[in-house]
Amino acid sequence: EGRLVESGGGSVQSRGSLTLSCTASGYTYSEYYMAWFRQKPGEEREEVGCIDTSGRYRHYSASVTARFRIPQDSAKNTLYLQMNDLKPEDTAIYYCAARHARGIRGYCATQPQTAFAFWGQGTQVTVSS
Repeated sequence: EGRLVESGGGSVQSRGSLTLSCTASGYTYSEYYMAWFRQKPGEEREEVGCIDTSGRYRHYSASVTARFRIPQDSAKNTLYLQMNDLKPEDTAIYYCAARHARGIRGYCATQPQTAFAFWGQGTQVTVSS
């Protein structure tokens, strides 16, 4: 059974930076592509972005595309979320998730969320003004 563990959350001031990590175990990392989601207080969980199995294709939501980056270290089975120029509206619980790529490279998608097989427990990010 796959397991994802996020770390790196915390509190930061507006315009600061933070990097989250997501370490995977219990499945073949290279067969799944990865994504980040977040859930703001009182709202539904929303996409942040995803990365394909090769690491060459990424998709970002419009609200973060100029500020966030999603690298991964496949040798360490670890996904990252590099967040820069953080804003109070980025305050949320951040989740990583894994979806079987079915052998397809150069593609990732964050919808539907139900297609993701494994989810982390979430890590809180709080941005103060």
